Amino acid sequence: MTTPVFSFKPTQIGNRGLYFAAAILLSWSGMLVFLLNYALDWRNPLVYIFALIQTHLYTGVFITAHDAIHGVVAPNNKRLNYGIGFLCATLFAFNNFNRLSRKHHLHHKHSATGDDPDYHDGNPGFLAWYYSFLKEYISIIQIVLMAVTYNILKIWFPMENLIVFWMAPAVLSTFQLFYFGTYLPHRGEHHNPPHNARSQKLNNVTAFLSCYFFGYHAEHHAWPYLPWWKLPEARASNK
Repeated sequence: MTTPVFSFKPTQIGNRGLYFAAAILLSWSGMLVFLLNYALDWRNPLVYIFALIQTHLYTGVFITAHDAIHGVVAPNNKRLNYGIGFLCATLFAFNNFNRLSRKHHLHHKHSATGDDPDYHDGNPGFLAWYYSFLKEYISIIQIVLMAVTYNILKIWFPMENLIVFWMAPAVLSTFQLFYFGTYLPHRGEHHNPPHNARSQKLNNVTAFLSCYFFGYHAEHHAWPYLPWWKLPEARASNK
């Protein structure tokens, strides 16, 4: 399988990566403040809609950390790029940005092989692979920090709101990231080494809603320096 030429350099991003990062972070934090003070009524369908929106924004926070790993949030300012990545990883359940970065670069170097920390050898079902994936990335320190933060936040906010709009969206986001960004792209056999990844059909609406275009995963592996918002253009050139 040949990879077409896609002409784009990270230096062409300018400040656009910062604008997208700011939009996601402000939307996530603004929604969270609003929802933690929201009158929760289980009969109100907006409760479930808001929870799904916050899940999607949580995913965006992680995707921003991911783009910082590849140096494309602020490609012209490495310190700022690192700071944003560190902040986003921390906001996403106290993930360690340096650990995420190390493992993610291994994933790109050894995609869908025994040396890939994201890959579960033996092509298992979704839940077995998801469990293996979580073990790679969740630490005791994260769980303790989340528990401490929860107990502090519940001094000011209702417990139900914290669970529905802070904790549950974080968990659901890991499903979203894993299913669309790891499981579907890397399961089964592949015919495009060394990337060993496949992409969903070209549909930018569903691709954005599913996982910020990371269903265009073969393109991400072919051009890892592309920010998430440039992947549709790469997918269109590779269809």
